[in-house]
Amino acid sequence: MSGGLPGFHNAPVSRAVVVAAALFSVPFGFRGRFLDLGLSYQNVYEKLHIWKLITSLFAFSSTPELIFGVALLYYFRVFERQIGSNKYAVFIVFSTTVSVLLQILALGYLKDPSLAPLISGPYGLIFASYVPFFFDIPISTKFCIFGLRLSDKSFIYLAGLQLLFSSGRRSVIPGISGILAGLLYRVNLFGIRRLKVPDFATSLFSRFSWPFANISYQRLPVTRTDENIPYHQARQMEGVPATTPDPVETSISTLVSMGFDRASAIQALALTNNDVNLASNILLEAQST
Repeated sequence: MSGGLPGFHNAPVSRAVVVAAALFSVPFGFRGRFLDLGLSYQNVYEKLHIWKLITSLFAFSSTPELIFGVALLYYFRVFERQIGSNKYAVFIVFSTTVSVLLQILALGYLKDPSLAPLISGPYGLIFASYVPFFFDIPISTKFCIFGLRLSDKSFIYLAGLQLLFSSGRRSVIPGISGILAGLLYRVNLFGIRRLKVPDFATSLFSRFSWPFANISYQRLPVTRTDENIPYHQARQMEGVPATTPDPVETSISTLVSMGFDRASAIQALALTNNDVNLASNILLEAQST
């Protein structure tokens, strides 16, 4: 894939979801009509407003929710790089579909016509992504702030809590539905994790570069000796002394626990001065090529 923001390199499906959320949120979510965008008992069971299934999936209802939601979608693009766009597209379809079905079932169970419409936006996908985030992303650093023991993952959890409780029950139901959808994908319901979308479908996302078409980004070549690591990462180290500290064993173990082989982990850590987060990004990017 060429073109597009560097942050979305090898993540065309994630980029398409972020752009779609922005395109739906601006005209619909910010014009004082957001209460009509989400699912409600009347819309689903009485008026049969099926079109609101689309708006409820993409349009955030306020600027703060759009900011937090897009930031999380951008962060979770790491899973697309890890499993590939073909499987990640299946994850998106599965998590959003199951989440919407669970929301509809919850509305039918509550049978509360006075309940305001559920919050709109890709809550199903966002909170489904917290399942692999919890199980597959290890903690690399820990620190204390005002006596609280935190880690590098704490801020992602705090952003999720902000979204989950932003509108009370209206946001909790979509959030919990997304987590359940993520768990069902995790346990490989109906063998869903083996499915992939065809290559031609994901290639459409690669061409979906608007509004980033004017920003170019090209991958630099990979050297023979560093086949497992993109050479443009090594170019960033120009001007740095050639001698780098040997990777510490704990950092190597962290990367190995994420599924990378030991040799590639040592190589990535050597290029990044033992920065586990940067090294994991390099390895994930190399893995998806």
